[in-house]
Amino acid sequence: MDKSCVNLIKLSVGTENVDDLAAWQSTKRAQAPDGLPRHVTRMWPKREAEILDGGSIYWVIKGVVQCRQKIMRLDEYIGSDGIRRCAIVLDPALIRTQSSLKRPFQGWRYLPVADAPPDLPKGRASEEPLPVELNRALAEIGVL
Repeated sequence: MDKSCVNLIKLSVGTENVDDLAAWQSTKRAQAPDGLPRHVTRMWPKREAEILDGGSIYWVIKGVVQCRQKIMRLDEYIGSDGIRRCAIVLDPALIRTQSSLKRPFQGWRYLPVADAPPDLPKGRASEEPLPVELNRALAEIGVL
């Protein structure tokens, strides 16, 4: 990942695990017109150029950062209420990361590259995920 980029971090509300996130993103409702997954948000990132220079969105699931997706582009989206929003269009690949605890927050936040949890090694990325509570407990003591 390029050091000049910046990432986003976002809670995946209502998601139990990475597979749930993948299932949601496979629905038509969660996709851009070209079929890529997207997340629609009220605020347009002011640091758009840095995000589009190799940034990812890191997903917090059940209080733990568990995966990321490369951000492909930011699209304008006008809701049925006529309000302009930002659709963060994502690469469909969910890249598992080392677990990192994250307290609840609203909306999305910028996440500098230096603060982002590293990706899991290739051999571990396809392993069955640990149960959420065990994952959280291990992250709390710094094992993951």
